[in-house]
Amino acid sequence: MLTSLQNPLVKQIRKLHQAKGRKEQQLFLLEGTHLVEEASAAGHPLTTVCYTSLWQDRHQPLWDSLRQETPRFELVSPEVLEAMATTVHPDGVIALAPRLESKPQALQGLGIALETLQDPGNLGTIIRTATAAGVDGLWLSADSVDLDHPKVLRASAGAWFRLNKTVSFNLADDIIRFQQQGLQIVATVPQASLSYWQLDFTQPTLMVFGNEGGGLSPELQALADHQVQIPLQRGVESLNVGICVALMLYEAQRQRTGV
Repeated sequence: MLTSLQNPLVKQIRKLHQAKGRKEQQLFLLEGTHLVEEASAAGHPLTTVCYTSLWQDRHQPLWDSLRQETPRFELVSPEVLEAMATTVHPDGVIALAPRLESKPQALQGLGIALETLQDPGNLGTIIRTATAAGVDGLWLSADSVDLDHPKVLRASAGAWFRLNKTVSFNLADDIIRFQQQGLQIVATVPQASLSYWQLDFTQPTLMVFGNEGGGLSPELQALADHQVQIPLQRGVESLNVGICVALMLYEAQRQRTGV
């Protein structure tokens, strides 16, 4: 059992709390039973699992399964696990997973593109919502929060492993490519004259959303085939970007299912 907070593994894992450490090690951190279960179910490889004896007692079938497919398995004290985790009260297990290279995705139905998103909670919520709404894929600009930030993973509630997602190093070029393939590009713009429920979402569509503070850049606004707004009562400046995404995705789903 690992009991020392000075153990090299503890120091290695703590570096994964930061973007620099994740980039250098090409690993990211999964915290909690649910995320570990989802990774295993999705076939995402794990390199290391750290767990407490109490957790093992409570999750013996999962422990047995992980034991067969994970190269390194470490029993640790609760104090060591707490030192490794970003959460205040970890539930007894954390794991390390390799970063897998993003691959270009095909888009035939419905996709979303996010420009310069900064809040990990927002991104995790959007991933969760997009998965629930049946989105084909998500494109995230490279100057956004890390896709594998620990808070993104937790906020996604495990949906992270079920959604096709890609970091885009030139979001404008990707949008133009989809436009040339026949997709309609829809931008959310507060001053747009068209409300989002007035648009036809039954055709292949890429929805584009902007930064929490500044919104969508003029460059991406100009690329859109349609600009739409979400109507707000007078005096209300804006909605959270995660709420905006949810409203538009479920309007698209409503139109496509005929409900």
